[in-house]
Amino acid sequence: MPPAPPDLIAAVATAPGRGGIGVVRVSGKGLLPFAAALTGKTPKPRLATLADFRAADGSAIDSGLILYFPAPHSFTGEDVVELQGHGGPVVMQMLLARCLDLGARLAEPGEFTRRAFLNGKLDLAQAEAVADLIDAATASAARSAVRSLQGEFSRAVHALADELVDLRMLVEATLDFPEEEIDFLQAADAFGRLARLQARLDQVADRAGQGKLLQAGLQVVLVGQPNVGKSSLLNQLAGDELAIVTPIAGTTRDALRSSIQIEGIPLHIIDTAGLRDTADAVEKIGIERTWREIERADLVILLVDARQGVTAADRAIVDRLPASLKRLTVRNKIDLAGGTPLREDGPDGVAIALSAKSGAGIDLLHDELLAVAGWHQSEDVFIARERHLRALAAARRHIEAARGIAAGPRPALELFAEELRLGQQALNEITGEFTADDLLGVIFSRFCIGK
Repeated sequence: MPPAPPDLIAAVATAPGRGGIGVVRVSGKGLLPFAAALTGKTPKPRLATLADFRAADGSAIDSGLILYFPAPHSFTGEDVVELQGHGGPVVMQMLLARCLDLGARLAEPGEFTRRAFLNGKLDLAQAEAVADLIDAATASAARSAVRSLQGEFSRAVHALADELVDLRMLVEATLDFPEEEIDFLQAADAFGRLARLQARLDQVADRAGQGKLLQAGLQVVLVGQPNVGKSSLLNQLAGDELAIVTPIAGTTRDALRSSIQIEGIPLHIIDTAGLRDTADAVEKIGIERTWREIERADLVILLVDARQGVTAADRAIVDRLPASLKRLTVRNKIDLAGGTPLREDGPDGVAIALSAKSGAGIDLLHDELLAVAGWHQSEDVFIARERHLRALAAARRHIEAARGIAAGPRPALELFAEELRLGQQALNEITGEFTADDLLGVIFSRFCIGK
């Protein structure tokens, strides 16, 4: 058998556990000899071939299908072989071990997708969309991830970058003609084009911001004094009896988590121990954990008893909350107070009156959670990550700076051109034309093995 080509990678590409079918994926150069050594057959490109997968002594490990995708027409841009066998974990590990015996090494997390990026099969935003599609928690997030995977986000970013390149060419072409440059740029509507570009950038950033919500969701922590109905509200939002509800104050001792979705937005709801002074050692630990959850939250819902309103003890809780943290007050137990569901703006912000027991007013809370998240219904959202939003924000800052320079009585066009260049560079970070190697390592390390 000829020696295996260098740097072949292999991994089980299907989820752990038992299944009807399991897949081992191999990528590298010159995989036909590898396939022949494993199966005794030379598979034809892109044609499923029935074969026995054989151990070194010739005994059968399994029987299934082998598919061969020659470079560059494969996911990674290299030769790829996929071995489809029976989906038992032992069988998959035996088949993977045989691939390693034949000279492959175990792939690192995300290495298949990283090779696809490095070989020009995907740009960086599309590569990240692969992981986002796998991790999608809602149907809306999955549709948005597919939109990004198909290149819609990348095309929008490239269109902005191309416009910046055109403006840079226009500006830099005038730098050698100082007497004519301003008139020339005004005649070419360079400054008007920049204003319109900023408007389009804002539209892209809004779509990306909505996609970030679909991808990450919102961390919501329920806080309040003991026995105000936090666990009842968690159960009502989740639609299930997740938390124990009793009239005894301090029933909840630890954080309880539930993920729900409202219009496709994942909301990670955390019920916490009631906040009060206590001598109970276990309850104290729960209260300490409550404050740690608050530090990581996007939104805090302060529950109060509608019969008492916001008390001095509730004020003490509010005073300890981080000033920048979004908060919402829920006046619970209107069924006992004799009130009706309503939303109102008050000195402490928005307050919702509802009954966690009966569910009256829950729809008002749903609407307010979406409003706090900044969600507005849209069908053209593409999945995005925090780094994408930061890059778009950086590009906008440079465009604003360029517009500020242009507004001066005698614009310094060298500085104007430099701001355009920096804006283009920020946009290129999204798709990977300008990306540090250490950032690539962080991005792909978060992928699953085999992808």
